[in-house]
Amino acid sequence: MKAWQQRLHEIIYEADTPAGKAFDVLLIAAILLSVAAVTFESVDQIRQQFGTYFRILEWFFTVLFTVEYILRLLAVQRPSKYIFSFFGIIDLLALLPNYLSIFFFGTQSLLVVRSFRLLRIFRVFKMGSYLRQAKVLQDALVASRQKVVVFLVGVLATVFTVGALMHLIEGDKSGFTNIPVSVYWAIVTMTTVGYGDIAPQTPLGQAFASVLMILGYGVLAVPTGIMSVEIARASISTSTQACPSCTKQGHEQDAIFCKYCGSPL
Repeated sequence: MKAWQQRLHEIIYEADTPAGKAFDVLLIAAILLSVAAVTFESVDQIRQQFGTYFRILEWFFTVLFTVEYILRLLAVQRPSKYIFSFFGIIDLLALLPNYLSIFFFGTQSLLVVRSFRLLRIFRVFKMGSYLRQAKVLQDALVASRQKVVVFLVGVLATVFTVGALMHLIEGDKSGFTNIPVSVYWAIVTMTTVGYGDIAPQTPLGQAFASVLMILGYGVLAVPTGIMSVEIARASISTSTQACPSCTKQGHEQDAIFCKYCGSPL
């Protein structure tokens, strides 16, 4: 890595130096202001009076974040690692809506996705305990993905089966005009939302609905149990240091090499 590239990486990706921390604090302030501008611009009364100024602000921050995005690409040895990382994707999504608004009116409202960039605040202010808990949650989600997928497939099979039965039992008179509508009712009922726009009228239909409601309470508890077990298994101690090659964080406090790509830290 060249000297200028190493210095740029230190400022942009690291929060342990005065320059790096100052950069991140200014970045967070810019993110807050840009999100506030998008939010207030969506209010009709405010937009009518100050709409032009808000649009100028939105484009100013978009250009600013575009320059920052390019600098982040220049500061790493393998830009593709940053591009496809979590923060790399969020940083790109924070830019696209305003450029798309040139062709599709209204997409600038999606700029509020920039609020996800505030997740960097935990690293900037060295909230190590928050970073560790975030890593624990991430590991738990990854470890439980197969169980959750199997569970969701079972839920989908249940709601489709019950929906088809309710369409057969209740029919058009009760509002179950087709299977998709009946499946919608089954999902609403199983999740205990109960909008009440469709309701069974026959005794047999009400019996099926009662079973589905009771089943819904049990279904809600399953993902919680899966996640609780995986969170209990996860335990890790990490630092705020980012790899200069792949930009990933979550290294142990005494790590010398990146555990993801093997590059020196």
